[in-house]
Amino acid sequence: MKETNDALRASMAPELQTSGWLNTPQPISLDSLRGKVVVLHTFQIFCPGCVQMGIPQAQRISQEFDPSRVAVIGMHTVFEHHEVMGRDALEVFVYEYRLRFPIGIDKYDGPAQGVPLTMRAYQMQGTPSLVLIDKGGRIRLHKFGHVSDLTVGFSIGALLSEEVDEAPDLTADPGTDAGNAACDEDGCSI
Repeated sequence: MKETNDALRASMAPELQTSGWLNTPQPISLDSLRGKVVVLHTFQIFCPGCVQMGIPQAQRISQEFDPSRVAVIGMHTVFEHHEVMGRDALEVFVYEYRLRFPIGIDKYDGPAQGVPLTMRAYQMQGTPSLVLIDKGGRIRLHKFGHVSDLTVGFSIGALLSEEVDEAPDLTADPGTDAGNAACDEDGCSI
């Protein structure tokens, strides 16, 4: 498991840039979730690590933690095979896997190609990626690949025990380029 850029950790989480949402009546913003711990799980529907490990973990988190204190957000962030992983395919996937947590569709700055905007802003290395955002809106954990349930549960518990700290806005440089994708049992990397 690789850790993403340390400069991005403990910075304010960039706002999610989406072209649509599933499982929620209205779009979700990170600002609207202040005061909650946010679990952001990014995935692709054809990523083996996402389907076998990441998505089931996100489902368990959404079932086990109080939704008034922990918000689980899925982000379908596609950087390969764009033509077969559109909204229609995602809707079928969400239905078949009975996903209940809100899922944003990562937005592109043009046609669906390359790396989408939220993935770029968070400097993600691939899918699945897990981002934990504290109650004040800061990134506290940012990992590519599978993270053990024990580690995630402990981390969420630690963040829940913290008081909200209104720290100054820290931003990170979002630059990421698309490269060749490679998938294995842990996930799909850019």
